[in-house]
Amino acid sequence: MLSINDLSLRVAGRLLIEGASLSLPAGTKAGLVGRNGTGKTTLFRAITGELAPETGSISLPKGTRIGQVAQEAPGTEEPLIDIVLKADAERERLLREAQEAQDPHRIAEIQVRLADIDAHSAEARAAAILSGLGFDAQAQKRPASSFSGGWRMRVALAAVLFAEPDLLLLDEPTNYLDLEGTMWLESYLARYPHTVLLISHDRDLLNNAVSSIVHLERRKLTLWRGGYDQFARQYAEKAQLQEKMRARQEAQRKHMEAFVERFRYKASKARQAQSRLKALARMQPIAAAVNEHVAPFRFPGPAKEVASPIVAIEGGAVGYEPGKPVLKGLNLRIDNDDRIALLGANGNGKSTFAKLVAGRLALEKGSMTLAPGLKVSIFAQHQLEELRPEESAFQHARRLMPEAPEAKVRARVAQFGLATEKMDTPARDLSGGEKARLLMGLAAFAGPHLFILDEPTNHLDIDSREALVEALNAYEGAVILISHDRHLIEACADRLWLVSDGTVRPYDGDIEDYRALTTGGAGRARQRREAERAEKTSKVERRREAARKRAALEPLAKEIKATEGLIERTRKRIAAIEAEMADAGLYERDPARASRLAKERAELQRLVERQEEKWLELSTEYEEEMAE
Repeated sequence: MLSINDLSLRVAGRLLIEGASLSLPAGTKAGLVGRNGTGKTTLFRAITGELAPETGSISLPKGTRIGQVAQEAPGTEEPLIDIVLKADAERERLLREAQEAQDPHRIAEIQVRLADIDAHSAEARAAAILSGLGFDAQAQKRPASSFSGGWRMRVALAAVLFAEPDLLLLDEPTNYLDLEGTMWLESYLARYPHTVLLISHDRDLLNNAVSSIVHLERRKLTLWRGGYDQFARQYAEKAQLQEKMRARQEAQRKHMEAFVERFRYKASKARQAQSRLKALARMQPIAAAVNEHVAPFRFPGPAKEVASPIVAIEGGAVGYEPGKPVLKGLNLRIDNDDRIALLGANGNGKSTFAKLVAGRLALEKGSMTLAPGLKVSIFAQHQLEELRPEESAFQHARRLMPEAPEAKVRARVAQFGLATEKMDTPARDLSGGEKARLLMGLAAFAGPHLFILDEPTNHLDIDSREALVEALNAYEGAVILISHDRHLIEACADRLWLVSDGTVRPYDGDIEDYRALTTGGAGRARQRREAERAEKTSKVERRREAARKRAALEPLAKEIKATEGLIERTRKRIAAIEAEMADAGLYERDPARASRLAKERAELQRLVERQEEKWLELSTEYEEEMAE
């Protein structure tokens, strides 16, 4: 059992945790949540003994093995499989001793212990973990030094999972994983035989891999049963109840104070007044529920709409070396209102496709047609390093608005979601989430027609991710998402494209179908059916069918647009009438006109309601036809 008693932690003079207590029974799987900067990682440091508490204590049963991902990713010449196997220190020690031991009794003890810890299946278990994290059999034999930093962090994660510590501490383990690795880790943690404490902002991981939520808020730790969605619902209900109780108490307090004020000097009521004074003194005030504000994201839409398709690729092939395409056979179309998520394991070419569409790579073969005047912007995590470390967010924005007054530049930076006090902070001193907000704001600065986001949520907490969902859904341009965050994909994307087998193609299923596909079984059967269907339908036939459907629905699309225009014009006229009617003097100067305006406003309001119903019917019909 992990037991935290009256714990207080301070870092650099700042008190992060104060008088907090928590008990986690052995075998508990809990997610540790809270806003960025509240002290979650600091708590991990205290649990491992790296940081001494100011007051209180943290206790664990004697001999408890604590495991967490190493800070330094392995970069030696050893094969990956050997690095993971060495993570089980007891197995390594027993195997070495078995080679040197001479005493028959000791040899027998060693063999019994090796059997107890299932040492003989160790290589198979290590290979299974590496495979789940994206390393095939060939990659497992390669030296760690041949992989990039992100892939090495996967090896570090594989090593701690293989060691199976009694208390597993994981701090944002999905930051270096793709969607496939994230789904595998979720299943692995759900079956993990010991205690897990997990810091994550991935809602699906917190819903499916843990059975409890530890909430760090206002320096206290609170344990909630259930996954994240259940916690969020219960937390909201508690806050609502707390606010009702506070309002009731405040009303009661005012009533008692009024009674005392009225009767404290009246002899017949003096005793009752004194009684109420004592009751007021004993009354413990109920704090108002704190609703912490999360700054929204605001992405300006394109100033001028371009005609669809905004991007059309036919017979495309792209790569980094002539004659060695990463992707080929590309026959795709992107429209100006598309919301597309790219699925596929890391290394299959998702970022390559994004660079192609963003104009950072040229086609080696085939054609790509862009709408005239098309603006494309891309956000990727590695671009965080491209920020000028000595310059503030204000200075970064000033470069894009050299002639604008200071107030206008600061207003634009505020749309990034950065607080006023952070606008003049050098980029090097901003948190990961603040840097991500700055970079996203700069990427979308010019109002692109197509906004590509490659892993945008890595440094964002859950509430900021929700704000990003709202911003992308409100964004008026097209969006392409590359993300391991299923909640973001399911909330924003209405089309899925699969990047695999050296190409990109539309995927007909949903995320759950994709989970089945990546975990085998039903997924392999579905993959075979899709391949057979794709083989029977030629590319020419698919293009002809898509063109026929668009042509057939063109009149309906025009009618929808015309209805939208009528609604907008009518609303503008209503607003003008209301502005004129707001003049109180109108009713004295020209009562007849005031009456006419009121009548016109009522008729226009009824027209808007009829047109909105018509728009809804037409839009539903259009969506149903497109889905067939």
